[in-house]
Amino acid sequence: MDRLHAMRVFARIVELRSFTAAADDMNLPRATLTHTIKRLEAELGVQLLQRTTRRVNVTRDGETYYAHCQRLLADLDEVEASFRDTAQGPRGRLRIDLPASLARMMVIPALPSFYAAYPQIELDISTGDRFVNLVQEGVDCVLRIGELADSELVGRRVAVLPQVTVASAAYLRKHGVPENLADLQDGHLAVNWASPTTRRAEPLEFLINRKKRGVMLPGRITVSSTDAYMAACLAGLGIAQLSRYRISEHLVKGQLREILPASPPPTLPVTVLYPQQKRLPTRLRVFVDWLVELMGTV
Repeated sequence: MDRLHAMRVFARIVELRSFTAAADDMNLPRATLTHTIKRLEAELGVQLLQRTTRRVNVTRDGETYYAHCQRLLADLDEVEASFRDTAQGPRGRLRIDLPASLARMMVIPALPSFYAAYPQIELDISTGDRFVNLVQEGVDCVLRIGELADSELVGRRVAVLPQVTVASAAYLRKHGVPENLADLQDGHLAVNWASPTTRRAEPLEFLINRKKRGVMLPGRITVSSTDAYMAACLAGLGIAQLSRYRISEHLVKGQLREILPASPPPTLPVTVLYPQQKRLPTRLRVFVDWLVELMGTV
C-alpha cells in the first residue's frame, strides 16, 4: 500500500473526526478511506480509530501514530515545497476566511496585483463573521477584526482600524444630537450588536482620557451581522459604532453623521491567524506578507 497516502488519509480523518467529511475534503470515495484505514491498521497491528454511528474517536495508539504522521508529513511537505518554489515560484491552493466587509471593499478589489505577482496561487475565499476552526475545516488562514481570545494559532497584526460613532441624519433629526455621554441616556437608542457566538448584546464603547467606558443603550433591534448592523444604522434605527473605512462614502454623502468625536470608540486591531507549523508554506507566507502591505494603507 501507499503508506504516505494512508498517513494523509488517517490524519485528515482524525482532524475532521469523520470518514465522510474527510472523503469530501480529499475528493475520494468514502469506501476508499475505509479500505485504506483497515489495511493500515492491519499492517500496524493496532486499532487506530473507533467508529460509531455519529463520530470517529481516536484510540491511544491512534493519537501516538497521528503525532508521528503530523511530523513526517510536515517535513515531507516542507522539502517538496522548497524544491517546487525554488524552481517554479509559489504555487498551489490557499483556503482563507475573511470578514465580508474587508473582502468586498479591500481585499478582493486588490487581488489583481496579487495574481500579477503570484499567478500560480489559487485562492478559495469564504466570508462571514462566524468562528472558523482552521484545522477541522482545512482553512489555511483567517483575517479577524477585534481583540482575540487566547489561541494556539499564530497571529500577526496587519492593521488597526479607527472607529467612529454615527447615526443617520433622519435619526438625529428625530432624537437630537448628543453633545456628551450623559446626553445618550436621554432618550437615545442603539443598534445593538450581539456576538454570533454568545448572542449577548455589547455596549457602545468610548475612550475618555485614554480609558474605555461602556454605555449600554436600549434598542429596538439586535443584530449579529456586520452588514445588518450598518443597514440598521442607515435605516435610522439607532446609534452604531463602525470602522471609518466602511462608512466613509456615507459620511461624505451625509447619510451618516459622526457624533461625539471627542470621545471616539477604541480602534480595532486586524490580525491574520494561521496554525502553528515549523515552516510556513511559501504560498501562505507571500499571501500574509501581501495582506500586511495592503492593510497598511488603511
